[in-house]
Amino acid sequence: MDQIIRTGRQLGAALRRRRKQVGLSQEALAEKVSLRQATISRLESGDTGTKLGTLLDVVAALSLEIVARPRSKSSPSDIESIF
Repeated sequence: MDQIIRTGRQLGAALRRRRKQVGLSQEALAEKVSLRQATISRLESGDTGTKLGTLLDVVAALSLEIVARPRSKSSPSDIESIF
């Protein structure tokens, strides 16, 4: 299922859901991408200070991809209600 993500918090929630779907702990995911567990925790909590390369490594490790498209008319609060 595609997810619309507009905030760091929404991205973190989506990554957490996917990590749990594939049966990985934060520690196991961190090991898979050579990161610390605390980095995964910060990313999942919506920390916007994460390096782009780190984010892309985690996305790939979770077998996800990022798609850019024109923004729809929904407001962030409309999207937030999905989460």
